[in-house]
Amino acid sequence: MQHDKVLILDFGSQYTQLIARRVRELNIYSEIFPFNKIPTNLDEYKAVILSGSPMSVRSDDAFHPELKGIRGVKPMLAVCYGAQYLAHFSGGEVAESNTREYGRANLSFVEEDAFLKNISAGSQVWMSHSDTIKSLPTNGKLLASTHDVKNAAYKIEGETTYAIQFHPEVYHSTDGKQLLENFLVDIANVNPDWTPNAFVGETVEALQEKIGNDKVVLGLSGGVDSSVAAMLLHKAIGENLYCIFVNNGLLRKNEFTDVLEQYKGMGLNVKGVDASARFLDALVGLSDPELKRKAIGNAFIEVFDQEANLIEDVTYLAQGTIYPDIIESVSATGGPSATIKSHHNVGGLPDFMKLKIVEPLKALFKDEVRRVGASMDMDPTLLGRHPFPGPGLAIRILGDITAEKVRILQEVDAVFINGLRDAGLYDKVWQAGAILLPVNSVGVMGDERTYEKCVALRAVESTDGMTADWVNLPYEFLQKTSNDIINKVKGVNRVVYDISSKPPATIEWE
Repeated sequence: MQHDKVLILDFGSQYTQLIARRVRELNIYSEIFPFNKIPTNLDEYKAVILSGSPMSVRSDDAFHPELKGIRGVKPMLAVCYGAQYLAHFSGGEVAESNTREYGRANLSFVEEDAFLKNISAGSQVWMSHSDTIKSLPTNGKLLASTHDVKNAAYKIEGETTYAIQFHPEVYHSTDGKQLLENFLVDIANVNPDWTPNAFVGETVEALQEKIGNDKVVLGLSGGVDSSVAAMLLHKAIGENLYCIFVNNGLLRKNEFTDVLEQYKGMGLNVKGVDASARFLDALVGLSDPELKRKAIGNAFIEVFDQEANLIEDVTYLAQGTIYPDIIESVSATGGPSATIKSHHNVGGLPDFMKLKIVEPLKALFKDEVRRVGASMDMDPTLLGRHPFPGPGLAIRILGDITAEKVRILQEVDAVFINGLRDAGLYDKVWQAGAILLPVNSVGVMGDERTYEKCVALRAVESTDGMTADWVNLPYEFLQKTSNDIINKVKGVNRVVYDISSKPPATIEWE
């Protein structure tokens, strides 16, 4: 890839991925690495950004990056923990703040400097720290302050090193994108030429060089990631791409036939495989969500291995792995992150599958995948499809899985999703779905007592799934949807709406 690159060193901040995404919104390619896994090929990076961290620089366990070859050599921007680190270990002072500095603040003083071009006093920034910089490091020059934080921004004279106590990557920092552009484009001279069209052209060329005349098998899900991956591979190798769409019995209502129909007009070679009975059998008696995910993942591998063996001389298995799948598997300290939930397409293949892996989207965030798809003139309906979990409805049925529970949830989900479409709300929601709870409640229907299932509806707004907030759907819509579900879906007599954000909750319940 012949583009200028920006290196982001991660100290465990919840906002690190947002830094990468904001940089990429400037059409600049960025990569994230743990602070103690710095790439050896530093010559490939035009600038470096140090992220924030939940850690204190005053702690005995403070993270210490090896900045030789970076500081004073390359343009560097230190954010939050990074700014405190430079101060604390370079002649300044960092101390515990008398009051926790968190949330919105406004710049009260702004020095004239290229770093703060088009940013003035009154600009809103987002603070998130419990320590504060009492005095600047050696050769530090103050650039900006807020009412409560004197040393909100500074630079190191004699170096191309800048530091800020606030978070420009967060939406609430209104001039954050401008500040990043000032640093990267004007000061570091990074060329902003990483566009969706450039990505398509370079990726197709790289796939052709890597794959040659070999054959590739790809598992389609009907979702955005696998579909865009398929189109890139189709552009690269044409008829040597063999797509398989598996019905695992845990898809949405009529999804198997609807998705196959949708792919017909895309010129892809797609085979539909109905393995629903096989998956449901593998899930019998399993209630733990991780065990369910693993059972489904193992069944997928078995089905793909079986289908791949029916195609002569297949060499590669393509996956729709995207960048968050990869970087979430490594923590700021370089080891495995705490397992929130398993990613079904990260971790390689079992030894018995003699296939190489190709992942054309592994450098992209979800919103970038959609932009790449749009640049290839893919159907906006497909690109706008809500994310759907790889394990399907199995992780939206809390507890064990039965065919009857799947039927109930498919019917409930259809009422909810179709209702969102009919009400013109579908495209205003990032992801929506229904959850079947392991709870029965008493109800009354036709003067008779019922004791039936409870379902929870979930709708969130987000950009990449890393953080999400619940959508304030109109009461009238929720009322109608609840009535339709209870009246039309046998076995359900109660509907609730989930108003939890991520964090602390996750989007899915399992």
